Amino acid sequence: MNASGLFVKCLENEGVQFVFGLPGEETQDLVFSMEDSGVKFVVARHEQGAAFMADVYGRVTGRAGVCLSTLGPGATNLVTGVADANLDHSPLVAVTAQGSTERLHKESHQIIDVVNLFGPITKWNTRVLLPRIIPEAVRKAFKVAEMEKPGAAHIELPEDVAAMPAEGVPLVREKVRRAAPDYKALARAVEIINGSSRPLILAGNGAIRKLASNQLRLFVERTGIPVISTFMGKGAVSDRSRESLLGLGLGTHHSVQEVLDAADVIISVGYDIAEFDPKKINPGNRKNIVHIDFSPAEVYDHYQPSVEVVADVSNTLWHLNQEVKKRFAFPEAEIYRGFLEKSVFGFESNSFPVHPKFALRKLRECIPDSAIVISDVGAHKMWVGSSFPAYERGTVIISNGLASMGIALPGAIGAKLASSDSEVVAVMGDGGFLMNVQELETAVRLGLEFVVVLFNDNSYSLIEAKFIKGAGRTLATDLTNPDFGLLARSFGCSYFRPGSAAELDSVFREAVSGKGVRIVEVPVDKSRNLEFFS
Repeated sequence: MNASGLFVKCLENEGVQFVFGLPGEETQDLVFSMEDSGVKFVVARHEQGAAFMADVYGRVTGRAGVCLSTLGPGATNLVTGVADANLDHSPLVAVTAQGSTERLHKESHQIIDVVNLFGPITKWNTRVLLPRIIPEAVRKAFKVAEMEKPGAAHIELPEDVAAMPAEGVPLVREKVRRAAPDYKALARAVEIINGSSRPLILAGNGAIRKLASNQLRLFVERTGIPVISTFMGKGAVSDRSRESLLGLGLGTHHSVQEVLDAADVIISVGYDIAEFDPKKINPGNRKNIVHIDFSPAEVYDHYQPSVEVVADVSNTLWHLNQEVKKRFAFPEAEIYRGFLEKSVFGFESNSFPVHPKFALRKLRECIPDSAIVISDVGAHKMWVGSSFPAYERGTVIISNGLASMGIALPGAIGAKLASSDSEVVAVMGDGGFLMNVQELETAVRLGLEFVVVLFNDNSYSLIEAKFIKGAGRTLATDLTNPDFGLLARSFGCSYFRPGSAAELDSVFREAVSGKGVRIVEVPVDKSRNLEFFS
C-alpha cells in the first residue's frame, strides 16, 4: 500500500462517499487509489464548482464535504468555495496536491505556498511530509471541520509523498460531546428572560442544527416569544408559526423596525455577526442581549451581551424550556405578522416581467415543505431571505457569510448527492448562473434531477439598485445574455419559460414534475429591487 492508498482508507473511515474535484498529474496516485474504494470521485468542470459542491454537501449532511484539486491553479481555484464554507460554517475538507518536496524550496513550475494561502480561510491546515502521519492528519482535519462551529480544513499531499510506501490504519472516529451550560450563566439568562416584557428571538445559522431547532420550536411554542431569523437561520422555526416574523436582512420591510425597537431583550440563538450587522438590530446599544451559542460572542460595540451562555445550543434551550414558565405577549410582533400574511403569504401581482416576490410565492406553493432550496447571491437572494417561507430546518440554504455568487448550481449537485430523495431547487440570477454554468454538464453526466429557477433581468441588478440608491445612476451593471433555451438544450436540460405571471403556476408545476435537470427562466422586473430601500 502506498500513502495515497492509506489516505483513501482514512477517508472511508470518516464515512466519505464523494470527493468533488478535478484530476491532475500530481493527484494521479490519489485518484487511482479511489478507483476500487467506497469513495466516488465526482469530476467537476471547475475547482470552484467542486468546492461549492462539497460546501453544500456539508451543510445538508452535517458531515464534511471533501474537494480535491491539483497544485497551483487547481488549488487557487478552490479558494472561493473553501472560504465560503469557512465563513458560512459549513464542514469541508479540502485536499490539494503539491509538487515533489525536492522542489518546494525554489522557484518551480506551478509551485506556490498553498498552505500559507489557505491559512486565513480555514480553521486548520497542514502539509503531509511523511506517510505515517496521514491517519492523524486526516482525523484531525475532519474533527476540526465538523466540530462546532464547523468550517473548512485543508491537507496538502505532495506527489512524491503520495507515492511512498505506507503502513498504518485509520484512527477511531470518536463522538465529541459538547459541554453543558454554566449554571451561573444559565441562571442569569433565565432571570433576564423572565424579567422581560417583550423578548425577541434572533435565530441564526447555529439554530438550524437538528436538536437545536427542535428545542427552539418547543421554546417558542411554550412561551409565545416571536422569532426573526437571519437569512441563514431560516427554517429553525417553521414560518407557518404565528410567532415567526420571517427573515431579517436587506429586503425586509422597514416596518420590522417597530418590532426591533419594541423588544427589550434579544435572545440571540446561534447567531454569527458575519450574517447580519447587529448595528441594525441594536443601534443605540441599549438592549439586553442573551447570547446563546457554541462560541463566545464576537467583540462588537453594538453587540455586548448581558450574559453569554457558551455551550451546546440544544442543551441550553432544553434548560430554558424547564426554567422559563412565563408566556409573553408582543403586540407589535403580532401586528407585523399580520402584515406579513398579506404582503408575503398572500402577495399578488399580475405584472410581467414578474415581481420576484410573486414568482417566489408561486414556487413555494409548487414544491413540498421538505424541498431543499439553494439560493445564489444577488437581488433574488434578498427576496428569498426576506420573503420565501421555510417550513423545515435546513431546507433554505443561503450563503450570507462570504455571500459568494455562483454557489447555487454546483450547490444543487452537492445537495442532491447528499439527499437523493429530496426535491432540490436552485434559485439564481443570470449573473450567478453564468459564473458556474459549466456544472450543468456535471449534473447531466451524473444523471441528477433538480430544478433551476433562473431570474433573468439582464443585469447585476442588486448592484444597480445600490448604485441608483447611492449615486442616483448606474454604471457597469448591464449584461448581454445568451438564449437560455438554446443553452439549456445544448447541455441536455429541459427548458421552460412563462409568458405571463398567470403562467407561473403551471410552468413551475410542469418543471417540478419533470425529469433530469430542468431550467425555468423567469423574466423579472429589476426595478422592484428599489423596494429594498423604500
